[in-house]
Amino acid sequence: MQEKIMIVDDEADIVSLIEQAMTAEGYEVITASDGASALNMLSRSPDLIILDVMMPGINGFELCQMIRDEVSCPILFVSARQTEADRIQGLSIGGDDYITKPFSLRELKARVGAHLRGSRRKIEGAAVRSLLRYGLLRIDLKGREVLLQHAAVPLTAKEFDIVELLALHPGQVFSKEQIYDRIWGLEASGDISTVTEHIKKIRAKLVHVDPVNSYIATVWGVGYKWERSDVLNGSR
Repeated sequence: MQEKIMIVDDEADIVSLIEQAMTAEGYEVITASDGASALNMLSRSPDLIILDVMMPGINGFELCQMIRDEVSCPILFVSARQTEADRIQGLSIGGDDYITKPFSLRELKARVGAHLRGSRRKIEGAAVRSLLRYGLLRIDLKGREVLLQHAAVPLTAKEFDIVELLALHPGQVFSKEQIYDRIWGLEASGDISTVTEHIKKIRAKLVHVDPVNSYIATVWGVGYKWERSDVLNGSR
């Protein structure tokens, strides 16, 4: 199946140039000349969006913020705005890349290809790793369920998100700040102490069923990590 690229730019010449280049690479291309038109075309499920910043009406930054929670595909800004502040803003609101005009078509094609390969790897990896196994613990990523000795562990949504984050990166240490940013988001206005409270609750629920294994380890002064499977299987 052809991967689909959406180009959103109010400059017809730029759109035509990029469209020809992407079509030559074998992609299906859909175009929009403004943010409102792009919103109406999201139902066509693009695999990647090339997005201009300076457009009439809804600008590119505003559009990215509006759609980031609705689409998981890569968003590449292509803009004449070249300051570091612009690039940082584009990336911090959900953009995956920022290319300044004038740009090299070869570089644009290379970046598009790289982001699409990354997306494919994530999708394939998610399909393969839909079920994680650690000792007696089973984590169903699709069903968002944790089973311990075949009994369901009643986790809240945020508790499951923390378990998923740590379990997908066994042995990697995450600080409280990193966990808070990943789970609650950079724009959250809470306190990172909530991470400690959630970890305590998760541990209490797990130890109730399995008092032998410690699935979440504390790395003092640093943060938390998920115990590797070899540790959980008893080969310390």
